[in-house]
Amino acid sequence: SFLTYCLNFNLDLLASEQLADVFGQAVMNLLRVFIGSPYGLNLRNVLWHGFASPQEIPAKYCAMLLFLTAGLGQLLQTYLLQNKCVLVHRPYVIFISLEELDVFPVLNNETLSMAEELVKLSSFVLKTMLPFWMAALTAYKQSRYADSVILLLPQLEVGLRLLFTINNKCPNRLLTAEMLAKHLDNEEVNQLLVVLEEPALDFLWDFLNHQEGPRIRDRLSHGEINLETFPREIANQIVGFAITLLCRFSDEDMFSLKVGTNILFSEYFFLLFCIPNIILVLEVNDEANTSTLMISEIVSQWKQYMPQNCCSSDDPIHSVLAERLLVELCDIRICTLYSPRPVLEVVVVLRKISSQCHQVSQQVTASAGLRYTQWVNKTLRSRQRHNYLRMLNSIKFLSPVLRLILLLVTLELVNVHSVCKKNPFAYQQYLKFLKSVLQYTENLVTYTSPEKNKWDETMKLTNKALIKIRKISDRKLTLIMLFVKSTEKYLL
Repeated sequence: SFLTYCLNFNLDLLASEQLADVFGQAVMNLLRVFIGSPYGLNLRNVLWHGFASPQEIPAKYCAMLLFLTAGLGQLLQTYLLQNKCVLVHRPYVIFISLEELDVFPVLNNETLSMAEELVKLSSFVLKTMLPFWMAALTAYKQSRYADSVILLLPQLEVGLRLLFTINNKCPNRLLTAEMLAKHLDNEEVNQLLVVLEEPALDFLWDFLNHQEGPRIRDRLSHGEINLETFPREIANQIVGFAITLLCRFSDEDMFSLKVGTNILFSEYFFLLFCIPNIILVLEVNDEANTSTLMISEIVSQWKQYMPQNCCSSDDPIHSVLAERLLVELCDIRICTLYSPRPVLEVVVVLRKISSQCHQVSQQVTASAGLRYTQWVNKTLRSRQRHNYLRMLNSIKFLSPVLRLILLLVTLELVNVHSVCKKNPFAYQQYLKFLKSVLQYTENLVTYTSPEKNKWDETMKLTNKALIKIRKISDRKLTLIMLFVKSTEKYLL
């Protein structure tokens, strides 16, 4: 466990001969008494793991550690001067990609005020620890984000230990609870894991343990983070998670207060404790259904201009006949010699559109394959898992949209010489439309890239693009429709 690791690490460090040479054995023995062995005061682990309530640690111990720390600095400086050494400080950890950790909304004063009320009433909080909770929330309000997290992390551990004893009916295990063990000593299932549910466990794992995650407690407790520049984004997530636990494990008579907090946290609360995947899928499917309906409407307008033996009466864009349709269209000979400037301009844009679609297809295929492998191997963090689900739902409608655009490009290319029949104003409007489709595909390349993974934005972007295509189709301004109209006029 983390506690065992810390104990062993501290004992090894305090037993180091190199440190004894620098500070002297007497000083190392004193350190061992205060922060080393469990047989001593063991202040470091007692405090970091939330075993001490306010007033239980005498002020004289704090004063002693302050003087001891200052004395260590003087001893170190003397040693460096005597041995003509230069101490190279280890650089602080710098957190990157903080947006990947964004689970909860930015906390406002209203939410924090409700949290202060929840702390007083929630069964997640040991009453003796109440001052620590209030101090943590106050520190956050004052933008002392490192202080807030340092105060809050031990209390989260205390709260989880309390839940462990309650749900497993073992009140004597409050100090020795192994909260996240799958089974108890008697081989029964740890009921705390059942109560917390997987999303909350994922959050704890992602923020505290995952090797590619921020490992907040580990790095804070080992002095690897610059406290003055501690990111607000990380503090926001830790405090947000704590508030969610306060609300989740509260009494029935707190209903009105819980409702207020739930409204403020809206989907984030349910993301952790209710129906995370169902809500996600439902939100995606609403937009996907809108896109599917628009695609069907557009294709139904185009069917009369396609070879009838290659069209499905039901849904040509999804049918296996779609491939045969494109092959037959591509077999149509197009005059390429002495093409006028408008034709060349249109062909250039159409070529760019198809190139961007191809890149999107490659990116999505590669990302889906990689994420599937990571999903199977259980190496995805919580945020990445939700993003993977968004990707899967996006692919369901992204594939027919790309086919639709490919069909549009092919139909327009086959009839590209019809563009010469447009007057200058109509030609500019048509070219503007094609460039808007190109812009959409370029944005699609960006949003579906591994660096961005903006699948929700992809759906919104796609709906806007489909609306534009449908408007042009309704006004019969595409080249295939122009060609048919001119043919009908000639026949009349």
